[in-house]
Amino acid sequence: MAAACRPHQSNAAEARLLARLPDAVAALDQLARDDRAAVRGVLDTLTSGMVFDLTAFPGEDATRVAALRTRADLDRYVYLVAGCVGEFWTAIHAAHRPRLARWDIAAMSADGVRFGKALQMTNVLRDVPSDLRHGRCYLPADELGAHGLTPGDLLDPDAMPKLRPLYGALLDLAAEHYRAGWRYALAIPRGEWRMRLACAWPLLIGEATIAALRRHDNPLAATAPVKIARRRVRAMLARSLVAVWSNAALAAEARRARET
Repeated sequence: MAAACRPHQSNAAEARLLARLPDAVAALDQLARDDRAAVRGVLDTLTSGMVFDLTAFPGEDATRVAALRTRADLDRYVYLVAGCVGEFWTAIHAAHRPRLARWDIAAMSADGVRFGKALQMTNVLRDVPSDLRHGRCYLPADELGAHGLTPGDLLDPDAMPKLRPLYGALLDLAAEHYRAGWRYALAIPRGEWRMRLACAWPLLIGEATIAALRRHDNPLAATAPVKIARRRVRAMLARSLVAVWSNAALAAEARRARET
């Protein structure tokens, strides 16, 4: 099937990915049974998220803007495309890292899910203008309606005053997910410093992005996604190499990211 699809793929990187798909399948088959089952499980969930997205948004441009119906739909979406990875990450590491033997797997998995949701909620809130141009509105239609808005209204940047209360509430929801993400990161033993950094880096960048969106005069008018300057990202990463050994220091870096 991948070979049949490849000639129809105009994106060179995607074409290379399709060409290497048999290698990826072969590598999957070489994994231990439990690991193979975990990978297949998360791939199945991620694929269902892609199907959900394609079904919810049949259009490809701003002439047909569709929206998710409710916040529950939004929560389901961010789980399917990102939150499920937190469960997978937790299961795989707990199975292979002896230092994690004392973990409460159920609690860590729940925080891992919210970790993934935090990152995807950041993408949703940052990418509202570009998503609208592709016919996608991930903000719940019922809550837009409560503020006197339709999804198509958001194509007009002047709609931001009406949108601001809902947008702020969703930023607050993302912040709650980030708090769970930090619980997850700080529960990782200091000896697993690579894993701690792998969690801290996206959390720091995500927190800084949420803070930037809060400060932005009009996210609907943004002509490019709000991003953190590279020099600031490099500075955060550099400081984290020292802070990784201390929960207090990492927590301080988290506060710094969300406050500056």
